[in-house]
This record gives sequence, C-alpha cells and structure tokens, in this order.
Amino acid sequence: MGQEFGRDHTALLEDLMERWEADMSHTDRDRLDGRRALVSGGTKGAGAAVVDRLRELGADVYVTARSMPADYERPDRFIAADTSTREGTELVAAELLDVGGADIIVHVVGGSSTPAGGFEAVPEEQWITELQLNFLGAVRLDRALIPEMIARGSGVVLHFTSIQRVQPQWESSLPYAAAKAALRTYSKGLATELAPKGVRVNALSPGGINTGATTVFYDRIAEANGISREAAAQRVMDSLGGVPLGRFAEPEEIADLVGFLVSDRASAIVSTEVVIDGGTVRTI
Repeated sequence: MGQEFGRDHTALLEDLMERWEADMSHTDRDRLDGRRALVSGGTKGAGAAVVDRLRELGADVYVTARSMPADYERPDRFIAADTSTREGTELVAAELLDVGGADIIVHVVGGSSTPAGGFEAVPEEQWITELQLNFLGAVRLDRALIPEMIARGSGVVLHFTSIQRVQPQWESSLPYAAAKAALRTYSKGLATELAPKGVRVNALSPGGINTGATTVFYDRIAEANGISREAAAQRVMDSLGGVPLGRFAEPEEIADLVGFLVSDRASAIVSTEVVIDGGTVRTI
C-alpha cells in the first residue's frame, strides 16, 4: 500500500478507473461486449438504428443488405446479399461461421411491394416474393447459424414481425401480413424448442415506424387511389383504428427495445412477442 500511495496521483487514478471499468464489464447486464451480432436489413430506418444501438452497447455488429451504401463506415462488417434468396442466406451464413458464428441475430429485413387493389390484384409470384423476403429468409439464416449457438449453449434470436399479422391491411399488403403471421408462428415454436438448449428466441412486433419506407408506402396508396400523400397517411391511420399515442414510433425507440431484448436483462423473456405500436392494437 505504501508503494501505491507513493505513486503519481494521476497514474493511480487511471489504474483505479481501469479496474472499475473491468469490474463493470462483468456486472453491467446492459452491455454486449464480446458478442458478435448479425442484423439483417441494417442499412435503413429501424435496421440502421438497431445497428447503431448494438454497437453503442459494445457488440461486434455485422450487417447484411442487398447493397452497401456509399461511404459506409464499416465495410469490413458488411455482407452484401439478398437474404430473400437461398444463395444470399448461404453467403451470409458462411461469412459469419468463418468468424465463429453469431451470438445475436436480429432479423429486421422485410417489407412489402404488393400493388394496391386487394387480393385480386396480387399475382401468385408476388405472394412468393413476399414470403421469401419476410419469412423464409429468416428461416434459412436460423437453420444455418443456430446450430453453432446450440453447440455453445447460448444465443439470442429476435424476429421482427408486425401488428399486421393480426390487423392486416387487405388493400395493399396482405401477402406481407400473412408472411409476418407465419414468421410469428415459426418464432413461437422455435423458441419452445431452443430455450432448454440455452438459446432465447423472441419476436418484436412494430406498428408504424417513421421511416422512408413508410413514406413510400403512403405514396403507393396515393397513386393507386388518386389522392394526396397526406390523405393516404390518414387512410392508413383510419384503417388501423387510430394510434392512441398520436404518432408512429421513431427508429431509435425500436432500437432501444431491441437493445434490451438481446441483453442479459431480458434473460427470462422467451417465446414472447413484444408489441411497440403506440397502442394501435388493443389485443394481440
């Protein structure tokens, strides 16, 4: 102790801070230090916000999307692939397994390109497209990456579903809603199977999110019906029965919830679908 007190005060303070930080790394259950995460659809909107949040929490985050944005900050952690195809999911899985697999998988990728007009306006090919993007891509990635989690005895998988699985927008996104309903059923069954093996599986069900994709969705409805974007947005709100909060969620709010669900603080949450929709759906 005498030698330690004889040291320069600044050096002693730095030493104490290092010890404190080392201790905190073992006790702070919010942190994700030392964990490798994969986020699909992680370049825009809620996906990009999730990537930022997980990195803030200390995770080593890999991102996959169809193309890498210009001037992307972490090209060494980006995998260009179309996860709606078998080839795309195989590419992503191979790259992750080459570096040791994933501790966390967050399936954000999804969307709808269905034309407005109800079920008669949707050809069979569009149904297949929506199922591949919103359901089967996640199934394939899970099949490739989860066995390594099981062997290790730990892991977290989070599937992005949607409130449309119980409140589908029949006019313009019925295939998307059906695919998300399938994803939720699959996620529930997978969670029951994997919980005893140390792998937690849950689902996150957003309502509306303030992103560029939401604006595109409004524009598609507006064009099909000859109305303004504002009128299209109101039509969407009305079809949902209103949003008691008075607004859609921000991407950062979605990301904060993801950060909690994949952390050790949520270690007892299994096989659950967490809804974040401003109160839009009253029962789910």
